[in-house]
Amino acid sequence: MEDHGHSKTEIAERLAGSGGTLHLRDMIYGGIDGAVTTFAIVAGVQGAGLSHTVIIALGVANVLADGFSMAAGNYSGTKADLDDRHRLSAIEQRHIHDYPDGEREELRQILEAKGLTGTLLDQATDAIASKPRKWIELMLTDEYGLSPTPPAPMAAAIATFLAFLAAGIVPLLPFLLGLDNPFTISIAATAVVFFGIGAAKSRWSLAPWWRSALETLAIGSTAAAIAYFVGTMFHT
Repeated sequence: MEDHGHSKTEIAERLAGSGGTLHLRDMIYGGIDGAVTTFAIVAGVQGAGLSHTVIIALGVANVLADGFSMAAGNYSGTKADLDDRHRLSAIEQRHIHDYPDGEREELRQILEAKGLTGTLLDQATDAIASKPRKWIELMLTDEYGLSPTPPAPMAAAIATFLAFLAAGIVPLLPFLLGLDNPFTISIAATAVVFFGIGAAKSRWSLAPWWRSALETLAIGSTAAAIAYFVGTMFHT
């Protein structure tokens, strides 16, 4: 677990940099899906006894097409969240203009629920109500439950695609490079990717790195085993 400093300067610097969006979920989602789907193709085609050329063709097509599809889907979903945020912001702005007393009472009750009372509650209500932008942002988070940080659709899409591409190409490398026993090497390399992604994401959790790594490895291995089994059903 990583600690941070608590001096006045360190706090100010940390808070100033806290407005960005960490696309951890997008990268993990893209990386795991890239490795799983590409290796599923490798395992399925190998199980069916087809040529390595088929593996390369289908694998490369998957990395590019499915990676773009995932990125586009993530962009659309994140853009919908951003559009909804803008819609709710416009509603709150109109309500503050048309029903200032009612909105002020909402603000007061939100602050009261946070533990403020008496004169301090009145002062806090006045201070926030004097800054419409901050007022609206507080209403978005406390009334509608939105994240304080607006989503970034394009950044989310790029993070997803790059992670998908980086992890998805690994199962294909032994075949692209013409190595001996490429399927065996592909299994080992893909397992390392799963293990590495799991270990990396433990940095943002309380779980031990090895437990997170083994969990991700188990998920990927299960998907690969299913694909290989289905492929063997069509072995020629």
